[in-house]
Amino acid sequence: MTIFLLVIATVVDGALAALLIGVSGFWFGGGPESAHAGALAVVAFVAAVIACLAAPIAGFVFNKKGKTGLGLAVAWLPAAGALLALVIPAPY
Repeated sequence: MTIFLLVIATVVDGALAALLIGVSGFWFGGGPESAHAGALAVVAFVAAVIACLAAPIAGFVFNKKGKTGLGLAVAWLPAAGALLALVIPAPY
């Protein structure tokens, strides 16, 4: 059951990384609908994509070391963070 949850977390985190890369033009693009985000937003964006890709790997490593609960928590952390970001109201 643990491996199944880790595999599902890998799929979810991969989809989240793909979504972030897909909408990156709306944050950093040069078009009229772009947010023209600054350097700090670029750093945060790159960190989020790396976290989405590294979290499942770390989850499998922790699971192999016998820390199953920590592995599941780390693997699902980007998805939980994305859900938390949806709760935060827009600043306008």
